[in-house]
Amino acid sequence: MRRAVLSDIHGNLEALHAVLADVDASGIDELIAVGDNIGYGPDPEAVVELLAARGASSCLGNHELALADESEACALNPHACQALNRTRELMTPAGIGLATSYPRVIIRGGARFVHGAPPDLVTEYLFRYSREGRLEDLFRRFAEPLCFCGHTHELRVFLFDGEEVRRMRPEPGLFRLAPGLRHIVNTGAVGQPRDGDPRAKYVIWDDTARCLDFRFVEYDVDRVVARIISRGLPRIYADRLYG
Repeated sequence: MRRAVLSDIHGNLEALHAVLADVDASGIDELIAVGDNIGYGPDPEAVVELLAARGASSCLGNHELALADESEACALNPHACQALNRTRELMTPAGIGLATSYPRVIIRGGARFVHGAPPDLVTEYLFRYSREGRLEDLFRRFAEPLCFCGHTHELRVFLFDGEEVRRMRPEPGLFRLAPGLRHIVNTGAVGQPRDGDPRAKYVIWDDTARCLDFRFVEYDVDRVVARIISRGLPRIYADRLYG
């Protein structure tokens, strides 16, 4: 099967439409979002509804968790908390109910999908484990040979041979999954990239060909910037869209 894996859409409907057009042209069997479909961006309800209409499966992100749990909302930084409060105002009870009902983990085709870090962490960042030299321990916490996650908004691939971890920053295009190795793939961000490149990022996983296709998709950033400002969200999340 060919699965499109999206992360951190963050209410950016314009970016999502561009990605879905690319998905439709690429012959995809399944669509999976690994959380933070909402937050920061101007159209959280429309994003949640569109994913549901397209039959996408989705994991719980930390922004969905914060909508459901006040203690998690209090842990956000002031700008993110302001954005979350505005996001709540922009959504209906039905939309909030849908967004907060996502599972923490999805298992498909022998791979694990989670927002933060495996096995089932929603709010933890992968770079914390990298800084602390604990990536080897992280790989030992889940059984699958492949795990997809998001949360950091940066594309990364981690390869584990059973003893040590290698790190890679992939370029657009095909990446072969090395036989005999296990992988954690951070898919980047559709709607709020923080890697210096404003294009929407997502990954196509072909489990038969054992390859990943890292996709970088152009969309109208200026239009989203204007909409973020007009809808009363913090200006910082508009400025970040430029990379």
